[in-house]
Order: sequence, then structure tokens, then C-alpha cells
Amino acid sequence: MNKNFMLLCLMILCLLSLNRLQAGEKLRIMVIGAHPDDAEDAGGTAAKYIEMGHTVRLVSVTNGDAGHQSMGGGPLALRRSREAKKAGEAIGAEYIVLGNHDGELMPTLENRRTLIMVIREFMPDMIFTHRTNDYHPDHRYTGILVQDAAYMVMVPNIVPETPPLKKNPVIMFLHDRFTKPNPFNPDIVVAIDDVIEKKIDMYHAHESQMYEWLPWIGGFLDTVPENKKDRRDWLAKTRVIPNAQEIAKKYREKLIELYGREKGSKVQYAEAFQISEYGGRMTQDNLKILFPFFD
Repeated sequence: MNKNFMLLCLMILCLLSLNRLQAGEKLRIMVIGAHPDDAEDAGGTAAKYIEMGHTVRLVSVTNGDAGHQSMGGGPLALRRSREAKKAGEAIGAEYIVLGNHDGELMPTLENRRTLIMVIREFMPDMIFTHRTNDYHPDHRYTGILVQDAAYMVMVPNIVPETPPLKKNPVIMFLHDRFTKPNPFNPDIVVAIDDVIEKKIDMYHAHESQMYEWLPWIGGFLDTVPENKKDRRDWLAKTRVIPNAQEIAKKYREKLIELYGREKGSKVQYAEAFQISEYGGRMTQDNLKILFPFFD
């Protein structure tokens, strides 16, 4: 049989299987970040899915064992895994951490096989991950690995020890501020006013990052409060709320387009996502099903 014809048949099956999603059907959403605390970029949206009864799994492709000024290796990896679990619990999601070393991730065949297995086991309808022109090599290669796994998750003879998916998940890119070679261009902006406290709780769980490593490398460690409650307030005011406000302000017209002028103009906090050309096809009908937040 002609290879091009076989490829066309697989693409048609992919589109048909995605189109069988029905409004009201329970979704399976996966967020794949490079490090423990990266999936939180979609934390508010993940919380909204869970509140609506959908299932969310958060994944860190590396164990985060390098990102700290005084800890490292196994002890730091264990600490970050515990923090990730706690962050997932804040919204009712499972958070799994893979064993790749922080700062050493490469888009190898072995890592692609691992991602194929992780995706197949969960059977997601949609995956959120990094764009491939991010500042951190682990972020870039996570995005590449997810994209390289996208078509292969449906091919039976690739990683044959795990059953292939019957549909290709839609892939969405997480928000970033990088402009070269291509700037982030949002297709979806989700209002998270009602779950902003949960997003703060998720970041608050990552103590080693939010209150130690990032302030140290950023040169503002002396501004971090000692008290846990004060720390959470500080984190909300200096990081989580300003970032969510910036996205809502920057993409106001997209919010109005999706929510209508009355609601969209009042949104204070938001998360933004861009559709990837890899993975399943996003249509207007699928958009309404996969993002059941809009009127």
C-alpha cells in the first residue's frame, strides 16, 4: 500500500477520533513542564478543569536536582518531588516527576520513548507544554520532545509495549515573553479570577524555588520574609498576581473575543496559550469542547 495513502488514512482517523468528543464529556488534560514548578504556568486553568470534574495530570520531565544555591543531587530532587506533589494537591491533580537531571535534558530517542509512554498511559485529550524558543534548554527540549511524540503516540510499532492512542491529543503552548525567532501569539486566554488563590497555593508549595533559589539567583533574597504566611503574601504580590494581571491586560481583546465585552473587559487575572501545529487539529467545535469556559 502506498505510504502517502497510509499517512492520509492515519490523519483522517486522527481528526475523526477528535471530532467524536462531545460537549459535556469528561476531559483528560496533561500539562508537561521541564521542571517541578513549570506546569504551574497553567495552574489556574488546570484548577478550573478540575472544578468542572475533568481529570488533570501535571508532569515534570526533569527532577529539578540542580536548581538551588546550597542543595543539589538526590536530596534536592527528593525535596522538589515532595513540593510538586504538594502543589498538585492544592488543586486536586496528580503531579509526577520524571528522573532526568535538571539542566541536562536532551531530545534523545530514549526520552522521546519515555514521553510517548507517559502520554499513552494517561490518554490525554489535550497537552500543554513549552514553546521551543524558550530561554532554558530544558524548556526548549521538553517542547521538542512533546512535539516529536505527538504523531508517534498513534503508531503501534513505535514503543510497542504500550498500546497506541486512537487519537492525537491537541497540543497547546504555555505563555512566554520571548520574541525571537517568533513571538508568543495567544489563541486562547482563560480568565482565572476565581482560582487565583489556588494558583498562589501551587507556587507557594515550591518553597525551594520561590523563597530560596529564584530570589538568590535574581539578587533579591534579602526581600523574602521569614514567616510562612508573610511569604505567601509576598509571593502573591511580587510574582503570581502581577504576572496574571499582565497577561489579562496584554491580551484584553482576546478575552473580550472569547468571553464577550461585558465579561472580558472585567477579567483581572488570566493565563494565555497558543495552539501548536503539531498534535490533533483544533477546530471551532473542538475549541468549545476542550475549553468549556467561554459563553
